[in-house]
Amino acid sequence: MRNRIPVILLACGSFNPTTNMHMRLFELARDHLHQTGRYQVIEGIMSPVSDSYGKKGLVSARHRVAMAKLALETSDWIRVDPWESKQNTWTETVKVLRHHYNEALRAFQSQKEFTRNKHPTESSTGDSLSCQQPVLPELKLLCGADFLHTFKTPNLWKEEDIKEIVGKFGVVCISRVGSDPSQFIQESDLLSKFQHNIFLVREWIQNEVSATQIRSALCRGLSVKYLIPDSVIAYIAQHKIYTAESERRNEGHLLPPLRLKNTTTNPLRD
Repeated sequence: MRNRIPVILLACGSFNPTTNMHMRLFELARDHLHQTGRYQVIEGIMSPVSDSYGKKGLVSARHRVAMAKLALETSDWIRVDPWESKQNTWTETVKVLRHHYNEALRAFQSQKEFTRNKHPTESSTGDSLSCQQPVLPELKLLCGADFLHTFKTPNLWKEEDIKEIVGKFGVVCISRVGSDPSQFIQESDLLSKFQHNIFLVREWIQNEVSATQIRSALCRGLSVKYLIPDSVIAYIAQHKIYTAESERRNEGHLLPPLRLKNTTTNPLRD
């Protein structure tokens, strides 16, 4: 994979709680990009929304980040990043992408400087240092097909932000039962223009588990074993997180994207 383009996958959402399906999305996306022969996925990042997002049933970011960390203990390449969750106000998806791209750029510059200092006398041409030089990774947004369809919701996204997300960064979209993102892309002038930067991944083992369903089961005292990691189940039980009362939190509140006439992200980040 030496000549492949390094890629970082970023998933934004509530992660309320992190489910096995959330983690499967990363694995499916990585397999697909590797099979293109062009990319090497070097990292996956989960970015939970802040409490100010105000979605119904959204528990504290402190708990959501902790549960994500527990869920990802078995992964050697996916991590949770708390930056977005620590923001005092809701952060648009495009701004989260910019933040993590800048972080990747800083890491790239540091690595490049380290390589230069380690081999100060070697040439960067021919067979010497050229193959050792770090390559700036690409950052791509990982999402489900339902996310992609929000692009056509009137007044929900700014066109320039969709263009930046799809054109500059790129999207890896995991399709589920009953969704046809390829048709939607063809029907959109903007998305079809950048379809080379939209990677559609078919979920070969259907799994419709959602965080909403998990919370509903927990509130009814039903088992969610094998749907979310055991460590997360233990954490939920210890802290008594999901209850009928917690599900009523933010009830009736209008989400930040919908309070603005022109916004940059979708209201269904789960």
